[in-house]
Amino acid sequence: MNLYLHIPFCASRCSYCDFYTQTGSRLRRDFINALIRELHLRRGELPDGAFIEHIYFGGGTPSLLTPDELTRIFATITSLYPLTGSGEVTIECNPDDVTADYAQALGTLPINRVSMGVQSFHSDDLSFLNRRHSAEQVFSAVEALRHQGIDNLSLDLIYGLPGQTEERWLANIRTFLSLSVPHLSAYHLIYEEGTALTRLVERGKVHPVSEDDSLRFFELLISELKTAGYEHYEISNFALPNRYARHNTGYWQGVPYLGLGPSAHSFDGVRTRSHNVASLARYTKALLDGKRDYETEYLSDEELQHEYILTRLRTQWGIPLADYTARFGEHATSLLLQAAKEHLNRDQLTYSENTLRLTPSGIFVSDGIIADLFQ
Repeated sequence: MNLYLHIPFCASRCSYCDFYTQTGSRLRRDFINALIRELHLRRGELPDGAFIEHIYFGGGTPSLLTPDELTRIFATITSLYPLTGSGEVTIECNPDDVTADYAQALGTLPINRVSMGVQSFHSDDLSFLNRRHSAEQVFSAVEALRHQGIDNLSLDLIYGLPGQTEERWLANIRTFLSLSVPHLSAYHLIYEEGTALTRLVERGKVHPVSEDDSLRFFELLISELKTAGYEHYEISNFALPNRYARHNTGYWQGVPYLGLGPSAHSFDGVRTRSHNVASLARYTKALLDGKRDYETEYLSDEELQHEYILTRLRTQWGIPLADYTARFGEHATSLLLQAAKEHLNRDQLTYSENTLRLTPSGIFVSDGIIADLFQ
């Protein structure tokens, strides 16, 4: 089982972000106390004999937590939960938070992986996205972390920005490669409802890039990373051999996880999902009163099948049909192969070693393929 902790605080809100975050810190002390309380309350959800393998601090901006706050959280985890001791312990950081002193503090904690939201190495892009760091701070953060022995690093980049050209996107990719970081997550800019960026589009002040440009940016990304020796192991993720994001890979492979913090989701690995209330005030009040504010849902057989197809097909490991049959039956597998036939004929899927996988051309139309396989 894995453990996810959602830290909802941000110093400022990015124009494209629709995650649950807060820019104020009024409830910060209460939040830490509530998170500690939730760790205690939910210890019983860990099955007998199970261990926590991977831990992930996401957000928000977990690097806004002080070393003392992180130490307190880790002390609670290690006192309550059995750990494998060989897992990945990741914290998301904003590059400008990772000073030499902060990196030194992280080096004294069980953290062994850092994921940084870079998004672009161009200052005008960073300003447009309302990011608070500079490209220079990315370089210094990488150096500071490596100096502390933390070299399992991942950077995020965003492509498809309004007005972006191939040359500017290629410069971002090659700057990333120059840092020799083992992992990259690259996402197309999405205009989420209710975000500042979407409001600019609605007022005609921002114009999204064309589909042709988006496709070309994605092609450049895949080509450059492949040439540099990175595996395209999930639609939005690239890694040097054996440097995959192990916690996130657990999501795509159906590994159970506990999600703590406001808005965090959990999955028991069978069919039960739950999510905490997306309100810092309600989250903290409930837990400080000794209870949780959350909702539970039970996935139907059809929902489980759809989720299995969606998550597995996104990865280089694809859909192993022996496992699919064991879970959903031979008739379901027969229907799946029948739905896949058209895409196999178009060379958008491959079927080998009793596994369905996307081909390079299939990756570009994966949403449509997955929707067809749902039928």
